[in-house]
Amino acid sequence: MQILLVYDSDCKSEPAGLQILLVYDSDCKSEPAGTMRDFKKHTSKQITAAILSENESRKEWMMNRFEYAGKNDNKIKYYKFWQDGNEAKPIYNFEFLKQKIDYIHNNPVKAEIVEYPEQYKFSSSVDYAGGKGLLNILLAW
Repeated sequence: MQILLVYDSDCKSEPAGLQILLVYDSDCKSEPAGTMRDFKKHTSKQITAAILSENESRKEWMMNRFEYAGKNDNKIKYYKFWQDGNEAKPIYNFEFLKQKIDYIHNNPVKAEIVEYPEQYKFSSSVDYAGGKGLLNILLAW
């Protein structure tokens, strides 16, 4: 399985979320929904543990939000970090892939956080613009 990770803060959600684009080979045997479920489960534990262990000024506020979000969900033991669901769509051509990556990269611009996508620190758009972002990115083009 090849995975292309395009990350960007989803500026429309509260608290801010993360958008991820996973690209599977057509002969991949694992299901995208299962991969996302496992990814969300693992990362929610790691991220909440990291928040709790750090001297973060917003720690109490964030953990209260995550606890409140999971309060009425029987599947959640402590904190709900991720929103439910995902939108799996097959990508059959390069133009559709580019459209999805551009959509994710433009969220901070739409939210008026930055003027240009590559100005947003938490975005892979920096890498697509020729710079070096926070993560090592395998570019799609």
